[in-house]
This record gives sequence, C-alpha cells and structure tokens, in this order.
Amino acid sequence: MSTPGQRLLKISAGLIGGYLLSTALHLAMALVPSIGINLLVSGTFSGFLLWVVLMIIAFWVRNGWVVWGIYLLLTLIFGLIAYNGKVAI
Repeated sequence: MSTPGQRLLKISAGLIGGYLLSTALHLAMALVPSIGINLLVSGTFSGFLLWVVLMIIAFWVRNGWVVWGIYLLLTLIFGLIAYNGKVAI
C-alpha cells in the first residue's frame, strides 16, 4: 500500500509529467521529415492516448520520485531535441 505522499507524487507525475512528456515527444517527432506533417495532424489523438498510457505507467511504479525523475529526464531530452531542431536517426 502506498502512502498518501507517494500517491500524490504518482498522481502529479501522471497528470503533469505525462502531459509534458507526451508534448515534448510529439514536438521532437514532428521534426522527422517523413512523419512530421502527418504527426501534426493526428497529434491531438495520439498525444492524448500517450498521456493516458503514461498516467497508467505512473501508477505501476512503486516510487513516485522514480516516475518524476524518468518523466522529467525524458521530457528534457525530447525538449532539447525539439529546441535544437535536429534529430539524430
């Protein structure tokens, strides 16, 4: 059973961290020429579905700090890729 503090961390990581990660991932993927235009058109639906999956994953992990760390690290990586405008394939 998780403590109320861990439960709050998981909820906030799922809602806020999941949204930030799904947005940063879609911004980085939009730079790939072959899928960029199509991704922008369907980004609303796929972004929402990815956000829901990331919320579910946040509750599977036992420690809320681990979820926040992973989500923030991945958000930072994808955000830097989108900011620089380069994708290393």
